[in-house]
Amino acid sequence: MTDFTNDTSMPRKRHMNTGQREYYVYFAVIFIATLPLAILTWTLTAARQMALPARGPIKAAWSQAQIITPRIFSA
Repeated sequence: MTDFTNDTSMPRKRHMNTGQREYYVYFAVIFIATLPLAILTWTLTAARQMALPARGPIKAAWSQAQIITPRIFSA
């Protein structure tokens, strides 16, 4: 009788944790939602100061998503 339960010849794929997948989905949704406001804010700041702000709109939206998403999961 052959034991197939301990077969190590085939590499196993690592699957992403469900919570981690959910975190990335929430992060993407929040990033997409904050992007238009970040672009508007960046444009208005550039128009007022007549110079480009140091942080771009994508970086601003990314940092907002990094702040908001963990707060959702810690609640």
